[in-house]
Amino acid sequence: MVARPLLTAMFFAAAALPLSAEGGCCDPASPFRPGEAYPETLATCETLPHWADRAPATDDRITLGLKGKLTGVHSDGVMAYLLMCEPAAVQVMCVTYGTNGLAPGDSVVFGGGYSRVDAHHVMLDPCLASVE
Repeated sequence: MVARPLLTAMFFAAAALPLSAEGGCCDPASPFRPGEAYPETLATCETLPHWADRAPATDDRITLGLKGKLTGVHSDGVMAYLLMCEPAAVQVMCVTYGTNGLAPGDSVVFGGGYSRVDAHHVMLDPCLASVE
Protein backbone atom coordinates (compact mmCIF):
# COMPACT_ATOMS: atom_id res chain seq x y z
CA MET A 1 0.00 0.00 0.00
CA VAL A 2 1.25 3.49 -0.88
CA ALA A 3 1.61 5.90 2.02
CA ARG A 4 -0.88 8.81 2.07
CA PRO A 5 1.85 11.52 1.79
CA LEU A 6 3.16 9.83 -1.35
CA LEU A 7 -0.35 9.61 -2.85
CA THR A 8 -0.96 13.27 -2.05
CA ALA A 9 2.34 14.25 -3.66
CA MET A 10 1.52 12.18 -6.77
CA PHE A 11 -1.93 13.81 -7.01
CA PHE A 12 -0.53 17.34 -6.84
CA ALA A 13 2.25 16.51 -9.28
CA ALA A 14 -0.29 15.18 -11.80
CA ALA A 15 -2.57 18.17 -11.29
CA ALA A 16 0.34 20.51 -11.99
CA LEU A 17 1.07 18.96 -15.38
CA PRO A 18 0.17 21.16 -18.33
CA LEU A 19 -2.89 19.94 -20.19
CA SER A 20 -0.79 19.22 -23.26
CA ALA A 21 1.16 16.62 -21.30
CA GLU A 22 -2.09 14.74 -20.61
CA GLY A 23 -2.86 13.74 -24.17
CA GLY A 24 -1.87 16.44 -26.62
CA CYS A 25 -4.59 18.94 -25.89
CA CYS A 26 -4.50 21.94 -25.63
CA ASP A 27 -2.16 24.90 -25.66
CA PRO A 28 -3.70 27.35 -23.15
CA ALA A 29 -3.08 30.20 -25.63
CA SER A 30 -5.02 28.39 -28.36
CA PRO A 31 -8.73 28.51 -29.22
CA PHE A 32 -8.97 24.73 -28.57
CA ARG A 33 -10.15 23.00 -25.41
CA PRO A 34 -10.69 19.34 -24.59
CA GLY A 35 -14.21 17.97 -24.66
CA GLU A 36 -16.91 20.59 -24.50
CA ALA A 37 -14.98 23.18 -22.50
CA TYR A 38 -15.23 26.67 -23.97
CA PRO A 39 -11.91 28.41 -24.67
CA GLU A 40 -11.12 31.86 -23.32
CA THR A 41 -9.05 32.63 -26.43
CA LEU A 42 -11.13 32.75 -29.61
CA ALA A 43 -9.78 32.36 -33.12
CA THR A 44 -10.76 34.80 -35.86
CA CYS A 45 -10.95 34.31 -39.61
CA GLU A 46 -7.49 35.87 -39.81
CA THR A 47 -5.91 33.59 -37.18
CA LEU A 48 -7.81 30.40 -38.00
CA PRO A 49 -5.43 29.14 -40.74
CA HIS A 50 -2.58 29.31 -38.19
CA TRP A 51 -4.57 27.51 -35.50
CA ALA A 52 -6.14 24.92 -37.83
CA ASP A 53 -2.65 23.85 -38.89
CA ARG A 54 -1.77 23.42 -35.20
CA ALA A 55 -4.93 21.66 -34.01
CA PRO A 56 -4.29 19.03 -31.35
CA ALA A 57 -3.61 15.61 -32.85
CA THR A 58 -6.16 13.53 -30.98
CA ASP A 59 -9.15 11.32 -31.63
CA ASP A 60 -10.82 12.79 -28.55
CA ARG A 61 -13.39 15.53 -28.90
CA ILE A 62 -11.97 19.03 -28.91
CA THR A 63 -13.84 22.32 -29.04
CA LEU A 64 -12.84 25.31 -31.15
CA GLY A 65 -13.95 28.83 -30.24
CA LEU A 66 -14.21 31.38 -33.07
CA LYS A 67 -15.56 34.91 -33.46
CA GLY A 68 -16.37 36.88 -36.57
CA LYS A 69 -19.08 37.82 -39.06
CA LEU A 70 -21.44 35.32 -40.62
CA THR A 71 -20.95 34.85 -44.34
CA GLY A 72 -23.89 32.49 -44.84
CA VAL A 73 -26.97 31.15 -43.07
CA HIS A 74 -28.78 28.07 -44.40
CA SER A 75 -31.44 25.75 -42.99
CA ASP A 76 -33.00 22.54 -44.27
CA GLY A 77 -35.89 22.78 -41.82
CA VAL A 78 -34.23 20.40 -39.36
CA MET A 79 -30.66 21.66 -39.02
CA ALA A 80 -29.05 25.07 -39.51
CA TYR A 81 -25.69 25.63 -41.16
CA LEU A 82 -23.94 28.86 -40.27
CA LEU A 83 -20.86 29.88 -42.25
CA MET A 84 -18.00 32.10 -41.17
CA CYS A 85 -14.83 33.13 -43.05
CA GLU A 86 -14.12 32.89 -46.76
CA PRO A 87 -13.34 29.51 -48.35
CA ALA A 88 -10.13 30.86 -49.92
CA ALA A 89 -8.61 30.76 -46.42
CA VAL A 90 -10.35 28.39 -43.99
CA GLN A 91 -14.16 28.52 -43.94
CA VAL A 92 -16.07 27.25 -40.90
CA MET A 93 -19.50 25.62 -40.89
CA CYS A 94 -21.35 25.58 -37.56
CA VAL A 95 -23.95 22.79 -37.50
CA THR A 96 -26.73 23.70 -35.08
CA TYR A 97 -30.49 23.35 -34.61
CA GLY A 98 -31.74 26.78 -35.61
CA THR A 99 -30.75 30.08 -37.17
CA ASN A 100 -32.18 32.03 -34.21
CA GLY A 101 -32.77 34.98 -36.53
CA LEU A 102 -29.09 35.28 -37.43
CA ALA A 103 -28.24 36.76 -40.83
CA PRO A 104 -25.09 37.19 -42.93
CA GLY A 105 -23.04 40.07 -41.56
CA ASP A 106 -24.00 39.45 -37.91
CA SER A 107 -21.06 39.29 -35.47
CA VAL A 108 -21.18 35.95 -33.68
CA VAL A 109 -19.19 33.54 -31.55
CA PHE A 110 -19.06 29.84 -32.43
CA GLY A 111 -18.09 27.05 -30.06
CA GLY A 112 -18.26 23.46 -31.17
CA GLY A 113 -16.77 20.05 -31.83
CA TYR A 114 -13.81 20.61 -34.17
CA SER A 115 -13.29 18.60 -37.35
CA ARG A 116 -10.92 19.56 -40.16
CA VAL A 117 -12.69 18.54 -43.38
CA ASP A 118 -9.91 19.62 -45.77
CA ALA A 119 -7.34 22.38 -46.21
CA HIS A 120 -10.04 25.05 -46.61
CA HIS A 121 -12.93 23.77 -44.49
CA VAL A 122 -13.60 23.21 -40.80
CA MET A 123 -16.83 21.84 -39.36
CA LEU A 124 -18.04 22.46 -35.81
CA ASP A 125 -20.61 19.81 -34.93
CA PRO A 126 -22.41 20.13 -32.65
CA CYS A 127 -22.03 23.86 -32.44
CA LEU A 128 -23.42 26.75 -30.44
CA ALA A 129 -23.65 30.19 -32.01
CA SER A 130 -24.37 33.38 -30.12
CA VAL A 131 -24.36 37.06 -30.94
CA GLU A 132 -21.00 38.61 -30.05
